[in-house]
Amino acid sequence: MSNADLGHCKVNVSEGKGFSHSFDELFSKVNELEQGVDILEQFYMAQDNKNLDNVKCSLTVKDKMNIEKQQRHGSNREAAAEKRRQELIHQFAGIFYHITQHKWARPFIEPVDVVGLGLHDYYKVIENPMDLGTIKNKLEAKSGTGYRNVREIYADVRLVFKNAMKYNDERDDVHIMAKKLLEKFEEKWLQLLPKVAKEEKRQAKDQVAMQAAVKLAQEASHANMARDLNNELCEVDMKLGNLRKMVIQECRKTSVEEKKKLGTALTLLSPGDLTKALEIVADDNPSFQATAQEVDLDMDSQSELTLWRLRIFVKDALKVDSADKDENKDLMNMNSKNVIPATNNNNKRRREICDAINKSRSKKTKTIS
Repeated sequence: MSNADLGHCKVNVSEGKGFSHSFDELFSKVNELEQGVDILEQFYMAQDNKNLDNVKCSLTVKDKMNIEKQQRHGSNREAAAEKRRQELIHQFAGIFYHITQHKWARPFIEPVDVVGLGLHDYYKVIENPMDLGTIKNKLEAKSGTGYRNVREIYADVRLVFKNAMKYNDERDDVHIMAKKLLEKFEEKWLQLLPKVAKEEKRQAKDQVAMQAAVKLAQEASHANMARDLNNELCEVDMKLGNLRKMVIQECRKTSVEEKKKLGTALTLLSPGDLTKALEIVADDNPSFQATAQEVDLDMDSQSELTLWRLRIFVKDALKVDSADKDENKDLMNMNSKNVIPATNNNNKRRREICDAINKSRSKKTKTIS
């Protein structure tokens, strides 16, 4: 409603405060629902992009219980996997210590003494130095600071011998010892490898199952959220309708003269706006046929709510229509300046064009009686 329309409403102070409070509550609720809609949009957009990591999730109690259950199962699986991982590392440690006890392992126990041996180009040739002593310390480190799996230990042990073979000539004793130890190490590793591969396959399967469970829980949560949002939006819409009716009831009733003016104004609407106006009437009158070719619209039988809605709509629509006419008028005036007024035939043609334009704009697809 415009300020002029609201001027016809007489609402006492206490009722005005009640309306204001109700409106503030609804406004706050709408903002809350908009945030929920944003969360849902982010979720489904991220789902389309296969990226759910950064999406906020609003969970019901039941959803949280399901996820907690999956997390407990996941924790149990992780505990079992950790136990198997430690067992594999323990078995690998046996291979490692067997290699370190070999008579040729002594040159590889400590880091290479680059300065003492005068190996000035060592770091240019060897990018990642490694030694068996460093590996031993990391193997014996506390949980969380050591190796995560046997693949990492295997890579470091190979690196020790590969570095020695790379820096030293094939005929050098260090090169020969490193090559021999690497062969023995690879033989032992091949015996453990089937167990490592089996455990890796099992962990991959558990990871997929865990991700699928979490994804299903998220989808169920957001489906419930969408349902609740829909119900709350319907409730807000109903409250807005009731609030609007309360305001209209406190307003001055539409006079007979105003109804006549409204009926006349309806005939001035464009076909598209006229259809929208009839749809407003149909909102409060389910039996009203807004799509009929000819419509019998009795203003006296319309509710105050419908009349107020029509008045506001017609007022705004005619403002836009008037602005369009002024624009077309200016355009015609600009075009007329480029025409040389010479004969009566030219003037007659111009009048015919103007009449045709006015006739096309006033044509209606519906008739109101």
